Amino acid sequence: MLRHRLSRRKRKPRQVNGEINMTPILDMTFLLLIAFIITFPALQSGITMQLPKASGDPLPNNEPFAVSIVEGKLYVGKDPVTDEELLEKAMQAVAANKDVAAHIRGDEAQAYGRIMDVIKILRRAKLMKFSLVTESE
Repeated sequence: MLRHRLSRRKRKPRQVNGEINMTPILDMTFLLLIAFIITFPALQSGITMQLPKASGDPLPNNEPFAVSIVEGKLYVGKDPVTDEELLEKAMQAVAANKDVAAHIRGDEAQAYGRIMDVIKILRRAKLMKFSLVTESE
C-alpha cells in the first residue's frame, strides 16, 4: 500500500546546482600557503648559525651569491669552500652578472677579522656589492 501511494505522487524534478563551492579551493590554497611559509626559510640557507641582531632593510627576495662563515669555515650556499675557491666562485658570479651582490652571513661568535678577509676576497673578484645578513630585532 505504501508503494502504491509513493508511485502515485508526482516527483519533483531535481534542480541542478550550478554554483562552484569555493570552500575546498580556499582550504587547499591556505594549506599550500602555510606549507610554503614554513618550508621557505629552511630552503633559503642550509648552514645553521646564530646571526647577530640588527635593524635595517630586509634583503631582496633573490639571493644570488650567499657566503656563510661558521667557525672560521667558508660556505657558498651549502658547499664548503676554501679562500681560493671562494675567489674563483665570486669571479664566476661576476662574469655571469656584473650587478651580482654577495650576502655575507657570519655567525654571531665569528671574529670580525675573518669577515673582513671574506670582504677582501670578494673585492679581489671585483664583487663590490655585498650585505651583511643579520636577524631582525
